[in-house]
Amino acid sequence: MTAIKIGIIGGSGLYNMEALQDVEELQIDTPFGAPSDALIRGTLEGTPVVFLARHGRNHTLMPSELPFRANIYAFKSLGIEYLISASAVGSLKESVKPLDMVVPDQFIDRTRNRISTFFGDGLVAHISFGDPVCSALAGVLEGAIASLNLPDVTLHSGGTYVCMEGPAFSTKAESNLYRSWGATIIGMTNLPEAKLAREAEIAYATLALVTDYDCWHPDHDSVTVEMVIGNLRKNAVHAQSVICETVRRLSANPPVSDAHSALQYAILTPLDKAPTAAKERLKVLLQKYLST
Repeated sequence: MTAIKIGIIGGSGLYNMEALQDVEELQIDTPFGAPSDALIRGTLEGTPVVFLARHGRNHTLMPSELPFRANIYAFKSLGIEYLISASAVGSLKESVKPLDMVVPDQFIDRTRNRISTFFGDGLVAHISFGDPVCSALAGVLEGAIASLNLPDVTLHSGGTYVCMEGPAFSTKAESNLYRSWGATIIGMTNLPEAKLAREAEIAYATLALVTDYDCWHPDHDSVTVEMVIGNLRKNAVHAQSVICETVRRLSANPPVSDAHSALQYAILTPLDKAPTAAKERLKVLLQKYLST
């Protein structure tokens, strides 16, 4: 079987990839429990990929309930090297309109109850995270978006994603605070994914799909559930086109990523001194370092 190197995470509104062919569901167990749902292996225009619905295919998991470690570990166990994460977000800037797409390059962590590392229990690592998104993968994603000339969509290259705890949305005071920090968009899921993907040496980039303005906006109170769901559906259609084009470009010319060697100088505990149980739990991540 052809090696699978490209993974896709679908957020709110994107629960499947309609263009997937030769589909097979994979039930994967990990040391961190089960992923959000079965991982879907298939091909997009002949390129093997794996898709996961972040919240489950029927949207049964809240952001704080997501098994982030199991999700990323499962992708790593399948040999994934590039991970495209599609996510619904709110806008913190007037210029970033509903239906626009943002490929952020920074995050601010406002979560409280997330475990965002695989390490611990006698095995210590500190990854570099100053640039939390793989710029090479983000560049491929941006090129794909720009090439499609999608109607009603403006691409915003770069920007800061505030990751909040949820499930409630922001207060107006919080929303205006994030705006004063210069943040661009707000969501509830992508920062733990980005941290864990870096520890797993997977190149990670976010395709942020704007559904509405956050509550700072004077017109926010006139936004209805129907309007948001309508934007989610439009965004899902656009996201599928972008992901297909990104996969095509990645398959033709996979970029070199610093993320692929993120653990090289990050592990502080000598592996010959680390507990056997910890090394066994993380063997999918540590394999190339254990053999040297």
